[in-house]
Amino acid sequence: MSTLSQALTLTSLLESDATWRLLRADNAPIIVAILHTHLGGEERRLPSEEFYDRIEHDLEELRAHGFDLPLSAQGYCGEWRRAGFLTRRPDEESRGETFELSPAAHGALRMLDQLSAPRQTVTESRLASIAGQLAQLAVDSDPDTVRRLEQLYAQRDRLDARIEAINAGEADTIDPDRAIERVRDILSQAADIPTEFARVRAEFEALNADLRSRIVESDDSQRAVLDEVFRGVDLIADSDAGRSFAAFSTLVLDPEVGEAFDDDIRHVLDRDFADGLSSADRRFLRRFIGTLKEGSGEIHQVITAFARGLRRYVQSQDYQRDRVLRRHIRDALAAGIPAAARTKPYHPTELDLELSAVALGSGGAIRLHDPAELDAARPIRRHLAAVADLDRLRALARDTEIDFAELTANVNAALDDRGSCTVAEVLERFPATQGVASVVGLISLAASQGVRTDDVEIVRWPGPDGAGRLAEVPAYRFSGRVA
Repeated sequence: MSTLSQALTLTSLLESDATWRLLRADNAPIIVAILHTHLGGEERRLPSEEFYDRIEHDLEELRAHGFDLPLSAQGYCGEWRRAGFLTRRPDEESRGETFELSPAAHGALRMLDQLSAPRQTVTESRLASIAGQLAQLAVDSDPDTVRRLEQLYAQRDRLDARIEAINAGEADTIDPDRAIERVRDILSQAADIPTEFARVRAEFEALNADLRSRIVESDDSQRAVLDEVFRGVDLIADSDAGRSFAAFSTLVLDPEVGEAFDDDIRHVLDRDFADGLSSADRRFLRRFIGTLKEGSGEIHQVITAFARGLRRYVQSQDYQRDRVLRRHIRDALAAGIPAAARTKPYHPTELDLELSAVALGSGGAIRLHDPAELDAARPIRRHLAAVADLDRLRALARDTEIDFAELTANVNAALDDRGSCTVAEVLERFPATQGVASVVGLISLAASQGVRTDDVEIVRWPGPDGAGRLAEVPAYRFSGRVA
């Protein structure tokens, strides 16, 4: 590609690519910091109202430090959505909306992470990974069975040699520095997974929109998409992107693969060198297979929803209405071309169009009238100030606190008759006047002033409904008066 061709291509990319647009934005550091803080970590999607509240708090703090940020949180979110940094979708669990990073924003944040915390790219682990994949590809793609067998036998000989060395006690484990290097190389590759999920979802959304457009724009001689939908063909799942994702999802959801993956991660994190990893890296590894399954399940739901929606769009004949509307719009545009030579757009048409005077608004903002709010259910009673009733105050105190004075007197009275007694024996003579609170109070006294035995006993007390209750508790014995 020549310099001129490459320059023209990059100039076009500069205007159309949202990743580049984010990196060269005037407030790029602020935009990246906000998006990375709230959507670039473990939380990948937030309800719009919660997202607005978080950003508003950040804006106040940034303005206090001298940053010029004139718009509100809603205003900035609208700008970032139009610029392609955010993706807004309806919330499946409520009637609201959610925000998440667009694939372009994921890519920009990933690039800036690598700039702020660069990692050594020319490493032994990365070279070994490339060499291993290349060697395996050479074996799997070789049409000559003789050479493939020779290479497989050579691999087996190397494995046998390693097994003999381990049995002989001659093989050493890799040193911690090389182990940390390999783990970080794995983390570097795994960090791209959220970006890939966002990109795959965007591909399916574009595919769904393209199929609907082809249905509307096709005429009777170009009914391929329409006929396939009528035959029950799942065009979303049968596309190249759908088949590629299905293979990935099958591997992720394989129980054997998932169990082996979790075991390997657990063994790696149990090694001594894992202490050199940050807590965020260890947490990322532990949750990695779960993240893959969650993302895969979400993409499956998207594919299913698009396929059902496309089939419903065709079978309900809604596409016929859209075709008629499209034809009228094209006829109007075609009629406007010759008319433009005689009539300017600002020329009066002498046509009066009465517009509706009905105010437009959201149905969710309507507050229904509730007549019960204006009708008092009971007559209003006036309570005059009076001298407090001591007996009522005591009853209120008994309802909120354990009466230890009563329990102490009960225990001492039981000791006068028996010499020693347990909690159950005290309750047999003096029933629990405060229900379970009396039982708790007696056990507390026994634990602090009694003696624990090796037995257990059954204690009984009346419940609030008058029915009896019982429980098995450790046995304590009072042998002397309690205070």
